Amino acid sequence: MDVYKTVLNFLTNQKTTIGYSFMAALTIGGQRIFTMFSFQCPCNRSQNMMYGLTFLLAPAFVLLILGFFFSSRLWRLLTGCCLNPRKLCPRGNFLGCTFALLKVSVHAFVAPTMWLSVALLNGTFYECAVSGTDYNLIVKMFCKNETALCERELPKVPCGKTLLSPDDTNALLLMLRAQSQILGWCIIISVAAAGLAGTCYKNCRSQVSYMQLTFWKKYIDTEREKFDIYASDYATKLADRNLTSFFENRDPEAFPFPTHTAWEEVSALYNYSHSDQCYSTLQSFVEHGDRDSRPDKRPEMVALNDTF
Repeated sequence: MDVYKTVLNFLTNQKTTIGYSFMAALTIGGQRIFTMFSFQCPCNRSQNMMYGLTFLLAPAFVLLILGFFFSSRLWRLLTGCCLNPRKLCPRGNFLGCTFALLKVSVHAFVAPTMWLSVALLNGTFYECAVSGTDYNLIVKMFCKNETALCERELPKVPCGKTLLSPDDTNALLLMLRAQSQILGWCIIISVAAAGLAGTCYKNCRSQVSYMQLTFWKKYIDTEREKFDIYASDYATKLADRNLTSFFENRDPEAFPFPTHTAWEEVSALYNYSHSDQCYSTLQSFVEHGDRDSRPDKRPEMVALNDTF
């Protein structure tokens, strides 16, 4: 039993690393599938560039959109901001709002960066795209000290069907692949360096110590998990109460429920302050929230028509 607990605690503590590793595995698998079953370079100067860049950048763009779409932090910021723009930057905290958007963007760019890195290390998409370029500087770089035949046959190199000798074709293909892999490693190194620098800067500017920051992260994760469980249980009780009242044709029993103002306050992003020893907007509301700031006892619900 102790062994299982140790393994479970390890997996819980390393869930971010495991999540990124799983994302990387999916990215590699997706890239392999694209290459094997979908990608076929046209080996035509007028089409290679567009075709190669489409397979290289389009999946990255889709992953970027999905990264923003599945970001709960982004929706915390944007939900209702069209009706009340002040919700985007409450109390004029533009710096905190900017930092939150930057954090959302950083997380959203993780998957696209993984895709670009893996695709460039493989080299297939890059080979097709660059071989179809019309820029004389690039063409001259690949066909340096070569005949005009090399320039004409360069777009056909990814397919291996050129009028050049096998050695010349293989040399050009290796050159394209080497450039692609160098570019891929440059992206990996740049992102790793930027991530380290950003983490160091964030920790240096942290208002709390390392141990307190560790506790803060554990509390946020625990609160989020407990909130999902408690919200599901509370929604079940409310649904049972409403259905019982409907089918038995009697007045509903009293049921405590957070006010609209309370929901607004706990949905906002939280910025830690030394003067307020709270670790989330929920705790801040529990400690200091005004539960009587409503005109009546019934919470006001906004009707959503045809949204599902």
